[in-house]
Amino acid sequence: MTRLRQELVGFAAGGLLGLAIDASIVQGLVAWAGWHVYPARAVSFTFAASFTWWWNRHVTFRHRRSGRSVHAEWFGWVVLMSLGAAVNLGVYVIVLKLFEGLQRWPAVAVAAGSAAGAAFNFASARAALFSKPKSQP
Repeated sequence: MTRLRQELVGFAAGGLLGLAIDASIVQGLVAWAGWHVYPARAVSFTFAASFTWWWNRHVTFRHRRSGRSVHAEWFGWVVLMSLGAAVNLGVYVIVLKLFEGLQRWPAVAVAAGSAAGAAFNFASARAALFSKPKSQP
């Protein structure tokens, strides 16, 4: 398998795990804690984004480096993912507005938003953050 294909598979796996974290938290906060769907999503997205940074750093792009400290890399991840997050969250809002019945099932809107932002997130992570190959030992 080519390195690009391995990275795509790793990114997709991390994204699916991040989606599970995101959807579980937002659904739990709405259904069991009575939160409104938007603040619940802010919390769930923060947890999911932090997990996906960790996953991509250690799994997807393990053969690449950013050349930054861990904290700077995490911050860079958050900054780079902002556009993808805007797409993600925008689609989430649009889906909830178009299909009001999903207010009780926001995890469906989370999935739509996550799919919409994934391609941008992969390309920007690979090209801008994890752009340098690690030196071979």
